[in-house]
Amino acid sequence: MDQPKILRILRCIALLSSNRIYTIDEIAEKLEVSQRTVYRYIDTFIEAGFSVVKVDDYKYRLVSIGNSLDDLSNIVCFSEEEAFIVNRLIDSLSPENALKAGLRRKLAAVYDCTNIAQYIDNKCTAKIVEVLMDAIKEKKVVELKDYVSSYAGQTLNFRVEPFKFTSNFSNIWAYDCVSGKNKRFKVLRIGEAVKTDENWSKEYAHQDEPIDAFHCHGAEEYHVVLIMNNAAKSIMVEEFPLTEPDIHQIEDQVIGGEKDQTWLYNGICRNLWGIGRFVLGQQLNCVVVECDALKEFLLASADNILATYE
Repeated sequence: MDQPKILRILRCIALLSSNRIYTIDEIAEKLEVSQRTVYRYIDTFIEAGFSVVKVDDYKYRLVSIGNSLDDLSNIVCFSEEEAFIVNRLIDSLSPENALKAGLRRKLAAVYDCTNIAQYIDNKCTAKIVEVLMDAIKEKKVVELKDYVSSYAGQTLNFRVEPFKFTSNFSNIWAYDCVSGKNKRFKVLRIGEAVKTDENWSKEYAHQDEPIDAFHCHGAEEYHVVLIMNNAAKSIMVEEFPLTEPDIHQIEDQVIGGEKDQTWLYNGICRNLWGIGRFVLGQQLNCVVVECDALKEFLLASADNILATYE
């Protein structure tokens, strides 16, 4: 098989696996092949053990990979943050390095962009993802059983109307039928997903929210400015790679009792919970310069900590 054909097949896999559902016409146009060729690729995928689902007329999705090709899911599985790190590592290579151009060319050829395409990131969640995808397609209510809630600190059951996956299929946006709120559920925390015969009744209320670099979502925007020493900056970049573009070095200052390299984080957060946890964990290594709401959040958290240990 010639290399251009292999690249077209790999790009077809990426398109069928992405969070967006493409029509056969759209795939054919992107691959610069005929519709008949796209159907032939799909038949080949099915024969090779891929699970290809017909979503609608002329629309297909590659949901999961059969046991014979389990390793492939590990090879091409990148979350948004992993893709960011991969691209950053490629950028760090010397311009004279022959590998740099080759890596860029291969990634662009397969994924049609510098970011990595979106894939189901854990084979154990494939069944749950398929149930949720079917429920979205059929507009059915789903029971999420034994969901491990980090906020409630316990295992809970939810009755929801699922309507949208985030990138990498790691989270599902769903309307909670009990609370009447749209919530983001981590797929890995779902014990079991059961599709019911009940149709959606609140589709008009379905609304997802932007997710910030600290993995939190919300409708509001909080402009946050932090001054950090080298230790806090390193931990922020390691734990939240998407914050790096908003971090810049400034004149060295005294933070944590001694003069050190100093960094300014200047970014937008959608929820105070994520960045608040970071600041609390790095209280000796960073200072909140701007965002009154975050300062109030930290003061309330400090009061709770004092009340717990008094």
